[in-house]
Amino acid sequence: MSDQPISIDTIIRGWYVVTMNKTRDIIRNGAVAIDKGSIVAVGKYSDISRTYTAKETVGGDRFVVTPGMVNSHIHITGEPLTRGYVPDDTPFEENVFMWLCPLYSVFNAREEKMSGQLASIEMLKSGTTSFLEAGTIRFMDEVVEGLVDIGIRGRVGRWIWDLPPEPDVYKQDTDEAIRNLEESITKYRSIAGGRIQSYSTLVGHTTCSDPLWKAARALADEHGVGMSFHMSPAKLDPEGFLEEFGHRPMIHLAEIGVLKDDVSITHCVQVDNQELAVMAQAGVSVAHCPTTALKVSYGVTQVGKMPEMAMAGINLGIGTDGNNASNYSDLMRATYLVAGLFKDARTDPQMFPAEKAYEMATLGGARAMNAQDEIGSLEVGKKADVVLHDTDRPEWRPLLNIMNQLVWSADGRGVHTVFVDGKKVVEAGRMLTIDEDRFWAQCQEAGEAITARSGLPDKSKYPIL
Repeated sequence: MSDQPISIDTIIRGWYVVTMNKTRDIIRNGAVAIDKGSIVAVGKYSDISRTYTAKETVGGDRFVVTPGMVNSHIHITGEPLTRGYVPDDTPFEENVFMWLCPLYSVFNAREEKMSGQLASIEMLKSGTTSFLEAGTIRFMDEVVEGLVDIGIRGRVGRWIWDLPPEPDVYKQDTDEAIRNLEESITKYRSIAGGRIQSYSTLVGHTTCSDPLWKAARALADEHGVGMSFHMSPAKLDPEGFLEEFGHRPMIHLAEIGVLKDDVSITHCVQVDNQELAVMAQAGVSVAHCPTTALKVSYGVTQVGKMPEMAMAGINLGIGTDGNNASNYSDLMRATYLVAGLFKDARTDPQMFPAEKAYEMATLGGARAMNAQDEIGSLEVGKKADVVLHDTDRPEWRPLLNIMNQLVWSADGRGVHTVFVDGKKVVEAGRMLTIDEDRFWAQCQEAGEAITARSGLPDKSKYPIL
């Protein structure tokens, strides 16, 4: 047997390697070996450097190496290019129907593509390598093309509903909505070697008829994809279901066969104990969007049952939602909120410790994407989605407790290098797949054009001279 080192693509060195494996090992002076897009070894650098020889070795003594985070719910179209234009004092119904829907309706194909790219760039540069999309508004061909170019991993779907009567540009009757859903699932089933895959995505809330709910469930089963939708951030959804069906949303959806273990439901703030039990029995995942819950005043700290969900065994991921609801796509900031909200709400410091919050941002998100065998941890055989955090920064020093530092001290500013599928897409904090400076200027121009075209007023409270 030869003692010659095995030739591979990349070795990533770290002061610490946070594996998120089954025993949650953190390896000091560790390394991750990558070949052909997958992880082939994780361990001490001294051992890996003897076993493998790499075309490129990156990292070093000042880096903390982690798995890429997974954003369990984000609107990549409709909002990144209108970030912050919606006033921050609008209640839920006004926010959605008077601001967001009209803004979404005026985007053209080029702008939706740019919007998806802007969201992806922000995610990658802050350490998120995968996402579950809320639903592309209209132009999926262009959006998917843009995502492939940027190099991120995602599950995508189209904006599907059949009850709202407006805006006209994406009004759909039931038959049309089902056709659109089936087309998006089949057309984007696996793109770029599986980096981009389709989902059976509905808007949810009270926007879908029972025939559409059932069709979405059947299409998910037929094509072997997951299913996702919004539900119960505010009282509007449970009140609407109770009025129409005599049951709260989760009870009704369980009765018509929608809820299974491949379903990810976003928000779930206004759920009662009976609904929680049904969700746990079905094995659904929940995408908790803490910043949106605070900004749009859902009452999450008053009535939210995220601790009970965790105790019932419901898988929880973390989402950043839209850029007019949380205004950022840095999942590290949202993870910080997850770790803090219920400590205060329940006056219990043991609620969502840093380790649990970080699990939600990695393993929980992977499970919500039905990709737990591929991403969410640094283990042999998984996709090489890896993040290097630079600790030569004030928020990282002194480094005494890795998990506390990741959740309570650091944010996306410290992300230095990012790999997706073994390909380096961020280096020294800069994107390698796009001309950033040119792109920022294009985004500014597009954002100003979209908001002007919408006819919605500028509600800035301070005068601009």
